[in-house]
Amino acid sequence: MSELENLTEPERASVILMLLGDEEAATILARLEPEELQVIGKTMCAMSDIGPDRIANAIGGFVSHANVKELPARNRPQKFRDVMARAVGDMKADGLMEQITPPSAGRSIEMARWLAPPVLIKLLSSEHPQAVAVLLMLLDPVQAAHVLAGLPPSMQPEIVERVARCGPVSPHAVEMLNTMLEQGIARHYGKAALAMGGPREAADLINEAGTVEQTVMPALNERNAELASLIEAEMFRFSMVLALDAKDIGRLLRDLDNETLIDALKGIEEQERNVFYEAMSRRAADGLKEELELRGKVKRSAVSIAQESIIETARKLADGGEIEFGAGGGEGGGDEFV
Repeated sequence: MSELENLTEPERASVILMLLGDEEAATILARLEPEELQVIGKTMCAMSDIGPDRIANAIGGFVSHANVKELPARNRPQKFRDVMARAVGDMKADGLMEQITPPSAGRSIEMARWLAPPVLIKLLSSEHPQAVAVLLMLLDPVQAAHVLAGLPPSMQPEIVERVARCGPVSPHAVEMLNTMLEQGIARHYGKAALAMGGPREAADLINEAGTVEQTVMPALNERNAELASLIEAEMFRFSMVLALDAKDIGRLLRDLDNETLIDALKGIEEQERNVFYEAMSRRAADGLKEELELRGKVKRSAVSIAQESIIETARKLADGGEIEFGAGGGEGGGDEFV
């Protein structure tokens, strides 16, 4: 017979209740049904002296029946604060939490999690690699990857090395990082409110959410047709780049580096690549095809980053009036642009 079988369930419950203070035990008993109270009462009164082994047995049974594999750390400070507030009031609870918990990440770091990668890249390009590494570890992995890809190539190896070697980060270091971001925001954007949101941000959100577009855009068009039109104009996809005519593709190619173009084209079918081949001289197109064959397999993440880089370049050219999305109708397939 195992230790847990030495006590019945009512006996274990009775022992646990006797281990608690009167007020805590009364709080639990108040939640029981009359029949349960009767069983517990009879059991508690009938039990003889309870030694250490039976106490351990009762506690072991409680743990076994709790069926909790672990107590997660997530949001524990907030949960503790809530319990303390009920016990001693909000003011005392807040005062105690300030003494026992490390400082939070800071307003600027929290804001950084909401900023687009181009904004963060501008803020971080001149900062120390260690500070950049710590911030990247505090960001969403996808956001951090885009920021890293946009930073100067000379910084990237040292940043990655520092991320890999980084140990515990002290509250003081986090506070210094927060101050650095505050100064960077003030330096680049002044004391005016940092612009956030807008049609482009809404378009990016919808693009990332995939099928949401099919339900959101029609409903939004009914609510605010003008705003829906602005968002649609910002919803650039790589497929829209493939729809450009040969003249606009030729203009786009002049602003693309070869490595980015190759990575982006590895993510589409050979037939879809023709729009780029047709905008080049035959010699340049043959050279590009050969490089694509030699490149081998490319990670999907690298393809995505390259395509997004091309989309962003196309956006800038469209904003400047140098290319036009949706123009169509071009017959430049036989023309050559270099």
